[in-house]
Amino acid sequence: MATLRIRDLLPAAALMAMGIVALTWGVQPASAATVTLTNCETNCSPTPTSTSTPAATPSPYPSPYPSPSPSASTGPTGADSSGNSVGGLADQRFNQMITNRVLGTVLLGVNEQVNCSDCISAFGSAGSFSAGIHGRKELTNNLSLLAGIAYTQYSEGGYNITSAPIGAFALRYDFTDWGSSRPFFDVGTILTPWEKARYTRSYNTNLGPVSVTGSTNASNYAVYGRAGWMSRVSPRDEVAASIEVWQLWQRVSGYSDSAAAFNPFDATIATGTDRTSLVKIGGQWTHLYGSNIEANINGGWVQSFASHSGIVATVTGNGLVVPTMGNQGWFEYGGRLGFRVQKGWIVDLFANGTLGPQPVGNTIHGGVGLRINY
Repeated sequence: MATLRIRDLLPAAALMAMGIVALTWGVQPASAATVTLTNCETNCSPTPTSTSTPAATPSPYPSPYPSPSPSASTGPTGADSSGNSVGGLADQRFNQMITNRVLGTVLLGVNEQVNCSDCISAFGSAGSFSAGIHGRKELTNNLSLLAGIAYTQYSEGGYNITSAPIGAFALRYDFTDWGSSRPFFDVGTILTPWEKARYTRSYNTNLGPVSVTGSTNASNYAVYGRAGWMSRVSPRDEVAASIEVWQLWQRVSGYSDSAAAFNPFDATIATGTDRTSLVKIGGQWTHLYGSNIEANINGGWVQSFASHSGIVATVTGNGLVVPTMGNQGWFEYGGRLGFRVQKGWIVDLFANGTLGPQPVGNTIHGGVGLRINY
């Protein structure tokens, strides 16, 4: 009986031994691996976890409002337009030279016949304001002096000239001993030694248009020679044809743009001299109607050459700007209607002007004068 009991206890003893071994090795449930330690006393810091941000994934639908480039300028634009406006100043100064010359030729008898008696005339004109006196004096049977002086002011295409005295004189040699058909020659000059000048330039910016005016002083000088042929075709008619060669200079003192509320691309113009050469081919006709009305018409084609602008401008955003002055052609015209109010006293209505492209353009200067023959 005792042997049977021991055999029956062996399975129970084996099971007890296996339980002791399991407890000795510290076997735990699998879920214990996720527990976070919060109350460690020493050397039991938890393993740090990663905090890196995952890379952004581009959206397949781009925004319709792209962000501005960091390098994009937020200031005004228009530097190129400001630089180009300097070319407009060159055009104004070319027109100034031509207008000064047209006004000066009135003092040299451009609206009068080639050969006539000594005379003196006081006149005033509008369109360009001018007031002065001119005349001619026979020095010999062949040689005459033509001279005059006037005060003028005029404006055209953005510039304005004031306080401008003009003086002119010329010598005319007329071969009177050749008969009713003969050659003649002129040499002379026109001088404007001082004048007040204002030039305006305009340009555009993205913030609006800008127009600024600079004030300075200027002077004009011209010399010319003329060769022609005149003919007394009847006791009442004189016709003449001629060719003229001119050299013009214009000196303009340096200046800067006037102060303006908004002028981001301002300019400074250095002192400089403009110049051009001209050749003119023209003719004229003077006719006496009855005994009291005298009429004259004259005109000719003018071509400029060897033109040069004296402008050297320093323009903000552009640096130095030096415009060119091109050559061009235009037509000049003139006329006079004289009324003999009594012997030796004549009231004249006259006009002179130009027809052509800019910068000379279409101009007219008209006036009235009282001429006395003696």
